[in-house]
Amino acid sequence: MTPQIVIVLTLTLVINLITTLSYSVRIVGIRTGRIAISFALFNILVLISRTANGFQAPLLAKTVENDIKIGVFENLFTFRMIILSASIATVVGTFLIPTFQRVLSRAVQDFSIHKSMGRLALHGFSKAGILYFKDHITIPKTENITSIRLDDEFPYRLFILNIVAVAILTIGVLSAVYASYLNPEYRTTASNLSAFINGFATIVMFVFIDPQLSTMTDDVTLGKCSETTFRRYIVYMTVARLFGTLLAQLLFLPCARLIAWTATQI
Repeated sequence: MTPQIVIVLTLTLVINLITTLSYSVRIVGIRTGRIAISFALFNILVLISRTANGFQAPLLAKTVENDIKIGVFENLFTFRMIILSASIATVVGTFLIPTFQRVLSRAVQDFSIHKSMGRLALHGFSKAGILYFKDHITIPKTENITSIRLDDEFPYRLFILNIVAVAILTIGVLSAVYASYLNPEYRTTASNLSAFINGFATIVMFVFIDPQLSTMTDDVTLGKCSETTFRRYIVYMTVARLFGTLLAQLLFLPCARLIAWTATQI
């Protein structure tokens, strides 16, 4: 395994870990009553995630270029491992959500008082901040999982859309880069097609999924929806995210072949 692939695996873990933790930010906003500040602080982690995402494609492209130069036109196992790392990060992120909620809630409260990102960062890495994190490490409650019911109240449409969107986002860059193995002559065109794939998944996320969760967040704040119901929806979304990364394993190669074919047609 090359150093580039090790870095990509690490970046994939970071990206998917942060994305999974993002589901808990709305709960923190509801509990603290400071939704805007909660998202503002979390956006710092999102910035790290997007920066990491920007390094993925070049590192993978370099690996493909080196393989093609030596006559290797297949490296499926490596790409499967990268997708698997997304699943692992999702599972880890799910178990870290309760701990992250407590830590972010404290960060929101501290920022509301000091209104300084520098002070907040210093406090977080201080002895008191580290001890607070250590003392508030917890795992998800069993009832959060056992409360899942496939009844009339289960959000089937939202659940399925989230699975599809996550699956496409997981393989968007990977399939486009892997298409270079399948169609070396048009590898530059193929790698650039990832924007169309990710764009479709992003539209699904922001048009169908995010508005629904935002509406529920407001309903909880206004007392129209219970926090218990909202937390159950968050559990549904994290489970859907895990299923999405597993579905990505099935869609990866067909998507790569479609991109390789499309690259010759446009």
